[in-house]
Amino acid sequence: MNPAVITLFLAIVALTLVITYFAAKRTKTASEFYTAGGGLTGWQNGLAIAGDYLSAASFLGIAGAIALFGFDGFFYSIGYLVAYLVVMFIVAEPLRNLGKYTLADMIHSRFDARKVRGVAAGSTITIVIFYMIAQLVGAGALIQLLFNIPYTWAVLLVGVMMTTYVLFGGMTATSWVQIVKAALLMIATVLISIMVLFQFNFNIAEMFSTVSSMEGEGFLNPGGQGRAPIDSISLMLALVLGTAGLPHILMRFFTVRDAKTARSSVVTATWIVGIFYLLTIFLGFGAAAFVGSDAIMEANPAGNMAAPLLAEELGGELFMSFVAAVAFATILAVVAGLVLSGASAFAHDVYGQIIKKGKATPKQEVVAARLASVTVAILSIILALFAQNMNVAFLVALAFCVAASANLPVIVYTIYWKRFNTAGAITAMLSGLLSALFLVAVSPNVIKADGTAFIVGDPLIDLTNPAIISVPIGFLGGIIGTYLSKERNEQKYSEVKVRANIGLKKAE
Repeated sequence: MNPAVITLFLAIVALTLVITYFAAKRTKTASEFYTAGGGLTGWQNGLAIAGDYLSAASFLGIAGAIALFGFDGFFYSIGYLVAYLVVMFIVAEPLRNLGKYTLADMIHSRFDARKVRGVAAGSTITIVIFYMIAQLVGAGALIQLLFNIPYTWAVLLVGVMMTTYVLFGGMTATSWVQIVKAALLMIATVLISIMVLFQFNFNIAEMFSTVSSMEGEGFLNPGGQGRAPIDSISLMLALVLGTAGLPHILMRFFTVRDAKTARSSVVTATWIVGIFYLLTIFLGFGAAAFVGSDAIMEANPAGNMAAPLLAEELGGELFMSFVAAVAFATILAVVAGLVLSGASAFAHDVYGQIIKKGKATPKQEVVAARLASVTVAILSIILALFAQNMNVAFLVALAFCVAASANLPVIVYTIYWKRFNTAGAITAMLSGLLSALFLVAVSPNVIKADGTAFIVGDPLIDLTNPAIISVPIGFLGGIIGTYLSKERNEQKYSEVKVRANIGLKKAE
């Protein structure tokens, strides 16, 4: 890397640190730390949601998956995009009306039980760590490629930086880093897409034809990855339903002043996300055509470096450094949001409401959140060191599976089911969470006979993403737990229903 390349990369990183510095001056209260004081506008929060959502999995993982597997890689783009319809029509407005800082706050609005908070916080932290591993793997591969330093040191560097954002800037810094990063990411993606189309005389049919002749006709059809149809359906189920249960996305609805603004922010985010995922076709097919699968896999066996390598091939070293810097900012922004949601779950729900029984001062909660941030970051870094050769889009899909299985059932039942009770909430979360974790542990992700996974042996299930089993278990667990318990509180549900739809703090 020449000095100009390094300077450009460091300039973008420095920009994010400057944002953190000024945000730190404005982060004094717990509300400002957790939710930026609820002061973001609809378009600001929409950009921040897009910045939070368009992670390393989107930019690095999907581009690599499409470049290596063709249509099968595009499944991720379709699933991530359709997922926002579930968020917009089912979750966004009721969640904003019922919650305060975390998912557990929303559930607690109907069930006044500390054990519900504890289980919800545990689920949140588990999902955050799964998602964090994917981002750190992508960041490690990126820094390794750009500066030629060992993967371990690259992961540690990212871990230190992301923790800095959260410790000092809280949600205000995280939000503005995500806004800036979303704008930069869209610019980089559009530029690469135009460059790819230019090579094919702006003829998409010619691009498909060229790639098909190079990779084979099956490249444009489902099944190129050798995945069974049932496995593809299970993957799509995780992607479509998982977004509505992701803690760091749900937390973003508390950063605006009311439900109307929350809804408008989802519309803004959906447009940005939609355009981006359509453009991933050009990233992936361009990498397949101009970089080639051998070079992509040589840089990273999971294909995570396809987009930066394509940028280098079409725009030279300087453009590659810009794309790499944007990807790095992408990862930093997402992991900062993840760390913040995990830290909030511990500090606000476990420490503030369970350990201190609601008597913790805002200052004590912020201190606990900062300590939790460091703990979550260290644990995620350690796990990421063992997952170097896994595709980040695939790793994120596992986090989506856990979110869809553990969080979505309890959110839907809390808002829409009159009979639902405390026992049902706990059963839904635990059955979804534990079944998803168990099924991942006995799947080909962890166990393979050829020795390419963590354990050598025969997996108990053939599904690489077990959502098609674990999501129904989560919903069924909520039904069974509810009917086995005699608890009934229909008056509380009436209050929750009014608040969810109208936004009143208390039914009159």
